[in-house]
Amino acid sequence: MTVVIGFEGSANKIGVGIIRDGEVLSNPRRTYITPPGQGFLPGETAKHHRSVILTVLQEALDEAGLKAADIDCVAYTKGPGMGAPLVTVAIVARTVAQLWGKPLLGVNHCIGHIEMGRLITNSENPTVLYVSGGNTQISNDPSPGYNIEQMAKKGTKYIELPYTVKGMDVSFSGILSYIEDAAHKLLSTSQCTPEDLCFSLQETVFAMLVEITERAMAHCGSQEVLIVGGVGCNLRLQEMMGVMCKERGARLFATDESFCIDNGAMIAQAGWEMFRSGHVTELSDSWITQRYRTDEVEVTWRD
Repeated sequence: MTVVIGFEGSANKIGVGIIRDGEVLSNPRRTYITPPGQGFLPGETAKHHRSVILTVLQEALDEAGLKAADIDCVAYTKGPGMGAPLVTVAIVARTVAQLWGKPLLGVNHCIGHIEMGRLITNSENPTVLYVSGGNTQISNDPSPGYNIEQMAKKGTKYIELPYTVKGMDVSFSGILSYIEDAAHKLLSTSQCTPEDLCFSLQETVFAMLVEITERAMAHCGSQEVLIVGGVGCNLRLQEMMGVMCKERGARLFATDESFCIDNGAMIAQAGWEMFRSGHVTELSDSWITQRYRTDEVEVTWRD
């Protein structure tokens, strides 16, 4: 059996997870939460991670009932993500690997989400929609955009917002600008409620995402969709995607907040797949990169 420990800390979540041949043995994490309406700065986020990472590491080992000698490989998030938090986690992972005498493995954060989703849902060969909340979230407890999702459930009036889809590309740049310009006027004149704006925002953005996902399915002849990433927790997104899949005779796969939100187990799972196929990161190559594209990863563990 192969046991891999994974360290994740690319944004405001710090997590350590342990995987043994497809079984999640432990997956504790902490979240750096800032006041509503504020984002999280790299330096402050890294400071938070440094203050709790050793505690989370011990929790992961205790929950799994393992010790250092039981670990076969140490995986960490190489990128993409915020520089300072990534460096914090990489340093700890490198140190642990050397102290324990274990091989080290740098993992692409996005691949981690995908591999975790595939493991939990048992999907065969899905079209993947990866929706990350790390750069755009307004609230983050328990999941990205949670407050918007709850308010949207009470909205009844649809406000038309910019809708931009070009082939497989979407653009959200006009939506925020429009809402910032129009919200005060619409709310002050009682043309809509905050709940209506949240409802309209979700419906518009998610419709765009469903459209490009369906187009990808048509191009690839796919009959499965897997939603991963923090925003994948959103039940309305899952509902809309489910309607599209049903119309096409396809299947939808999604996970709850335990695994769609950044966590250490997803890095461990991707690391497990990579390690079993012969991947190892030399210490001299164990840097981080904030811009690490998913398509830069050579996936040798799947046909």
